[in-house]
Amino acid sequence: MDMNRRQFFRVSSAGLVGSSLVALGFSPATALAETRNFKLARTTETRNTCTYCSVGCGIIMYSLGDRAKNVTANIVHIEGDPDHPVNRGTLCPKGAGLLDFVHSKNRLKFPEIREPGATEWKRVGWDDALERLTKLMKADRDANFQASTADGKVVNRWLTTGMLCASASSNESGYLTHKAMRSMGLLVFDNQARV
Repeated sequence: MDMNRRQFFRVSSAGLVGSSLVALGFSPATALAETRNFKLARTTETRNTCTYCSVGCGIIMYSLGDRAKNVTANIVHIEGDPDHPVNRGTLCPKGAGLLDFVHSKNRLKFPEIREPGATEWKRVGWDDALERLTKLMKADRDANFQASTADGKVVNRWLTTGMLCASASSNESGYLTHKAMRSMGLLVFDNQARV
């Protein structure tokens, strides 16, 4: 390819101008690209608490679905809540992966019961599960409630059942749970409130 001096300067200056524009951030593909809609523009924002540990980090869940009849909302994005006093918008790796947890096929969504001696779990409704739980608790309390000790001291306690509550609940809900359990005479009780 034969090139005279004038053509060489034209090609060199065009290359210099082009590379300078690219270095300054001008890209024809970006400049000519069609604008896209913001991913979270049509979503519903819901504040919640991370379920993984007892720290109680705040999260914001974004779901698509207009809540119309026969429309199921689908969570499309989860991020840390910047207004939450515990984590101030940050999430650990487990909290950052909550979206995978929410959409997991192995996630348990309904109560299940395994009868004594059975090998299979069977799915039951929420009302049945709560009714069964209350009946079993009442039967155990009636059988094992201790009104007084052997020397006649009034104790009103129930020692055969324990309860571990709400690893990410607030101090207020922990206080209410504490009052409800203590009113039944339950002594084996712990609440891991950290908020």
